[in-house]
Amino acid sequence: MAFVEKNGKSVEEAVAEALKELNITAEQADIVVLEEARKGIFGFGRKDAKVRVTVKETDVMTETVVYEQEETVIAVAEQAEEQQEAAVETAQDEEPAVREPKKFVVSDEAVAKAKEFLQKIFTAMKIEVAMEKFINKNDGSVTFKLHGSDMGILIGKHGQTLDSLQYLTNLVANKSSAERVRVIIDVEDYRDRRVETLTRLASRLADKVKRTGERVALEPMNPHERKIIHMALQGDRKVTTLSEGDEPHRHVVIELKK
Repeated sequence: MAFVEKNGKSVEEAVAEALKELNITAEQADIVVLEEARKGIFGFGRKDAKVRVTVKETDVMTETVVYEQEETVIAVAEQAEEQQEAAVETAQDEEPAVREPKKFVVSDEAVAKAKEFLQKIFTAMKIEVAMEKFINKNDGSVTFKLHGSDMGILIGKHGQTLDSLQYLTNLVANKSSAERVRVIIDVEDYRDRRVETLTRLASRLADKVKRTGERVALEPMNPHERKIIHMALQGDRKVTTLSEGDEPHRHVVIELKK
């Protein structure tokens, strides 16, 4: 779910900035006031207001789509992501097991539902998007690569909007489907560039930890991006990585191996 936190001289100013960044109206948002503004005395003790503005899912989904078991799907998806992340963290020094590659059958119906849902979203947003489709039968995934002008609105800050769009598309594609398909959505190769950025960041911060001996905490990331950091440093013999905190503030920590 896409959200931003903003500061301002007043709650109204902070909310306005958040709505502007998310490109939505107040009716399309859930607004939580984290801190009220404080004027202080003669300029001392003044404190800005802080708000968290979240895009309502109902404003992103079309009215023709109904999710009867959304909470169950969310719980299962989060549990699977956490289990996968934990496996990476605990197996950093283990040799990977050799397994026979499994071939997946990608449901044409699920792919069609995903494509139709995306097209409805783009039509509602009044933007023209060209879609390329790539099916990978080795892992049961289908990737939609999106191209067009002003694609930044589909990415959002650190890819939050893109992740939300991908999550909702997976819900639609796999609803009432016997075979689960994993839908990946990419905008102008953003995901590849993000992997490169996070990999370089992990290497740079690992060097800092080795140099100073002090642990480093990264900014909150989603499970997929945390996994990228874990994998980037998996073979490093001097540092280790772990995840701390609760969603949506869960983050990776890099520290020296004991």
